[in-house]
Amino acid sequence: MTLKANWSYPTAIRFGAGRIAELPDACKAAGIARPLLVTDRALASLPITAGALAVLDDAGLGRAVFSEVDPNPNETNLATGLEAYRQGNHDGVIAFGGGSALDLGKLVAFMAGQSRPVWDFEDVGDWWTRADAGGIAPIIAVPTTAGTGSEVGRAGVLTNSETHVKKIIFHPKILPAVVICDPELTVGMPKAITAGTGMDAFAHCLEAYSSPHFHPMSQGIALEGLRLVNEYLPRAYADGGDIEARGQMMAAASMGAVAFQKGLGAIHSLSHPIGARYGTHHGTTNAVVMPMVLDFNRPAIEERIARAAAYLGIAGGFDGFRDRVLELRSDMGIPPNLTALGVPKDDLDSLAQEALDDPSTGGNPVAMTLENTRALLESCF
Repeated sequence: MTLKANWSYPTAIRFGAGRIAELPDACKAAGIARPLLVTDRALASLPITAGALAVLDDAGLGRAVFSEVDPNPNETNLATGLEAYRQGNHDGVIAFGGGSALDLGKLVAFMAGQSRPVWDFEDVGDWWTRADAGGIAPIIAVPTTAGTGSEVGRAGVLTNSETHVKKIIFHPKILPAVVICDPELTVGMPKAITAGTGMDAFAHCLEAYSSPHFHPMSQGIALEGLRLVNEYLPRAYADGGDIEARGQMMAAASMGAVAFQKGLGAIHSLSHPIGARYGTHHGTTNAVVMPMVLDFNRPAIEERIARAAAYLGIAGGFDGFRDRVLELRSDMGIPPNLTALGVPKDDLDSLAQEALDDPSTGGNPVAMTLENTRALLESCF
């Protein structure tokens, strides 16, 4: 037996409609008495956030909230959040929202007890060992979208506002201590966000499933995640109040993030620099470039994708699977290419280099070079 790998699986997840009511008990389980709820600006004024704060307040945990979170959060947002955390004498973070709020909330908790700059903890080699693990505050994650799966992740994505490059900050203790997945919190998502976040979950499962790395547990989770998105995302998009579809999509989102321990690939390699530079929605960008990346990787994954198509009940093997991706995009109004998304076709050389430098690149089933990455990027316009 020559196969060898390191595996790590997620945390305690409280899944089900109405379970946001358990937020005070989750704080107790995590050892948090003075939580800071971190969310984004748009979500801060919505009833679901007011409801969560009321649950905390009624339990004597206060209603402190920080919401200065950009769609692609950066080190300025982080610094402001850390100031709010320290001035409030908080002892833990509730990361509440979509991927941006979850990532920034986790990073506020991570950096609360660190003395080095955040960039020193980028997901490179063993850089995570530089951190003072004892200085990391406990985290509770409450997703309000069904896409990123950041609630079960051990990293946070942060954009460098000077270089416009997204960096992945990693540490095992960034993994939240408790997750509350309450599909009722996603009922009010706009159609465009339902589509973009749902296709993000699909991209996570697809790239994990396609990655050449050895991780059979993630392989199985990714395949079932693909099935759930294929079946339930159209329902969630058509009827935002379909609580079963919303719940299945929340499960698929968490599954995608668990699965991509096996690896990501060119979909994310392209979308990270595009999103950092042009501010595009991450999941929507993933969906835009997905068919082009499928074509790029076809020589290495055709048979594997044909097996996935059969499991999903899609006829036609690889071509049928690709056609289903196109159908999903079209039915949900996702732009067909980067031009339609509003991305200018300029400076492709530097974008290709940034894509090549992205850590997702190592999980792509076809080896990426500067030449073929630029050609792939160009095909997306």
